[in-house]
Parts: sequence; structure tokens; C-alpha cells
Amino acid sequence: MDLAGEFLEAREAEHNLIFGICSQIEQDPSSYDAAPYLATVLHGDRVVGAAIRTPPWRLVLSVMDHPGAAHRLVDDLMDETLPGVVGPSMAAEHFAEGWTRATRVPATIVRHERAFRLRQVISPRPTSGHMILADQSHHGLLAAWVEAFHEEALTGGPPQDWDRVAERWLRGLGRTPYLWVDNDRVVSLTGVGGLTPHGIRVGPVYTPPPDRRRGYASNLVAEASQLQLDSGREFVFLFTDLANPTSNKIYQDIGYEPVIDIDEYDFSV
Repeated sequence: MDLAGEFLEAREAEHNLIFGICSQIEQDPSSYDAAPYLATVLHGDRVVGAAIRTPPWRLVLSVMDHPGAAHRLVDDLMDETLPGVVGPSMAAEHFAEGWTRATRVPATIVRHERAFRLRQVISPRPTSGHMILADQSHHGLLAAWVEAFHEEALTGGPPQDWDRVAERWLRGLGRTPYLWVDNDRVVSLTGVGGLTPHGIRVGPVYTPPPDRRRGYASNLVAEASQLQLDSGREFVFLFTDLANPTSNKIYQDIGYEPVIDIDEYDFSV
């Protein structure tokens, strides 16, 4: 990070996932099962790319400022077994093509995402209820809803102990969980974590199907985001799945601005 820090910070929004993973490693290294892979690609003495991986997860790429940067990473990782790659669309495509060419392992695109940045919250249409900070009484609900979010919205990735994830979040490790409560009933969840030099990321966001389209998630994300800005953060970031037009719209309605498209690939025999 010392070598690539200035390069990454120049496009903080584009690299918020990399920064978030680095902050998690610093905060709680025991949350990962193996030593992380961190790489910086140089062209002469100029940084043109960076990557990070926390096994057994996918490789995460930065923006690449040289057409050969992704291929240098392929060369460096040839002896590894990679489950996939995630990164800015062009960088991820170049790496996936290079990986398939070098290893003969097919690359399948599994998700198109978009990174967003917020500087100022636009208040959504009010709904009933209010935001609270999750506590130990919500442990079971938190574990179940995070698992439900992953099953519905994400593909790939290793199995996880969702009870352990919930416990870590309730201790403030990885994410701080917030809930929307309406008439003493919890109806929506979001998490806040992944520090960057001047910001933080919101996600996941989950509302059970029977309680959707009532404004719960919009109000929860708006309040959680405003809380981060009020604490001194300059930016709040989040990712959306481009296959979900509803989420893309509601986040833009509360002030999130699109920054860059992110693609995820799986590598499988």
C-alpha cells in the first residue's frame, strides 16, 4: 500500500473496495484464513496498476493505466489457483482474457456492477419507522439476512459461517450493522464499513421480499449515509448490481452518483 497508495487515492471512489479490504486486514487480520496477496505494477518508475487478494476470495483489481498491466499480474499468479477476478470492466476483461489464454481455464462473467459515490444526501420520501444500531438481540436475524442477501444477490465465493459474520459485525469488525424498525418490527438491514482515506462504504442492503417497495431501504441507507457524513467522512460509497434497476434508481434518488462499472468473472474448469 505504501507504493501504490498515491495511485489508488487519486481515484478513491474507483478503488474503494481495495481500500476497504486493506482497512479490514489492518483492523482484524484474523478474519482471513491466509496471508493476503498484494501487488503493484510499475511501468518504469510509475505505478500503473495494483491488485489485492485475500484467499480464498477473488482477485481484486485497480484501474489499469497501461494495457499490459493486467497481463503482468497474470504472469505473477500463474502458479496459483484463482476462483475469479473483480475489477473495473476493462481491467477485469484484460485479466480474464489473459488468464484463459495462459491457463486454458474458462472465464465466465457473473455480474456487472456499478460503483457509486455520495457527497450529499437527498432526503427520500419519508416512511414509517426509524433507524437503530443492531445489538446482540439481533444476532440470529442478522446472520439469516446476510446469508439471504448473499444467496439472492451474489454468486460464487467460498462458504461462510454466517453466525461468525454476525458476531464480528456486532463487535464492530468489518461492518457496523444498522436496522430499520417499523412498529417494533425489523424490516430492513444495511452495514457500513470498508474505510477509505476520506470515506466509507455502505452495504449490503437487504429487505425481506414482503417488506419491499415501502421506502424502508431508501430511508435506512439515507440515514446511515448521513451519519457517516456527519462524522466527518467526505464520501460514502456503495455498489449496485446493474441487473437490478430498482436499486440503481433508489440510490441515485438519494444522491449517489455513478463512478465506474465493475465486472466479476469466475474461473472454472
